[in-house]
Amino acid sequence: MKIAVDAMGGDNAPRAIVQGALEAAAEVDGKIVLVGRRQELESLVEEYAAEVEIVDAPEVISGEDKPLMAIRRKRQSSLAVALTMLASGDVQAVVTAGNTGAFMAGASLLVGRIAGITKPALAPVLPTMDGRGVIALDLGSTMDPKPENMLQFAVMGSLYASTLFGLDQPRVGLLNVGTEPEKGNDLALKSYQALSGSSLINFTGNVEARDIMEGACDVLVCDGFTGNVLLKSMEGTALAIFAGIKEAVMTGGLRAKLGALLLKPALKQFRNKMDHAEHGGAPLLGINGVCIKCHGSADAQAIKNGILKQAWPLAQDEVINKISTKIGGI
Repeated sequence: MKIAVDAMGGDNAPRAIVQGALEAAAEVDGKIVLVGRRQELESLVEEYAAEVEIVDAPEVISGEDKPLMAIRRKRQSSLAVALTMLASGDVQAVVTAGNTGAFMAGASLLVGRIAGITKPALAPVLPTMDGRGVIALDLGSTMDPKPENMLQFAVMGSLYASTLFGLDQPRVGLLNVGTEPEKGNDLALKSYQALSGSSLINFTGNVEARDIMEGACDVLVCDGFTGNVLLKSMEGTALAIFAGIKEAVMTGGLRAKLGALLLKPALKQFRNKMDHAEHGGAPLLGINGVCIKCHGSADAQAIKNGILKQAWPLAQDEVINKISTKIGGI
């Protein structure tokens, strides 16, 4: 098995990307392929005294590039080359921290969607207080889905949760403004009917945003617009909480500093629950291949986890084939 890593994508590329990929390579029974500017990558690999396959890709898609235009015009970019390798079967997964829009456009154009899937879904793991997390989709790929798309999201999310969490019957919830079946806008009402009428998932009803972190469900279904707002709100809240704690400690005098010293192990453990790097990345489900998107600011740890906790298990468990089989039953 081979996993291609877009070594030039992300704010910390290529050094952090290469470091994370090499750390992952030491723990998997397969090959990691670094895709990017050969000369830069060879110097980094030599610095780390490691052996890894390198595929040359002289062009780079930046965060400022227009997604669709970049994929069409920069066919020798590290992202486009990696996705082309996935489409041809040369690798079984792609991991990138690069331009999200270009990643989604490239995955659809170069790799293609699973037969029967009309809209892909970005499915990161949101933090929960029990430390396991909840798979949420879609969080930014499809802004205006239809109820049938939401059902497909639920099916794909359930199969992903079975692989990631080891659950036989993951609980599927629909993000809404209330738990009652009659709550919500037109999409929520029709999606509730679609999900509750399906035997392919274990639908447990509507879930309010305040209950997500309490583990109200294992798979959370929503449209891409609402999901992305939810994701950014949770990230902003977490940053504000830790910034507030730090300020309170720094301005609280000796007693506050002593208290913080005693609480440091517990606070570190709590911070790890909130850290996106712990899960590494998010798969773009619905694409005919394992495509993992890491945060643009991903460090070496996030890249390593994106490979070990996302790309590798999804490829090994043949989740794409499982999705294809189940979608055919809708």
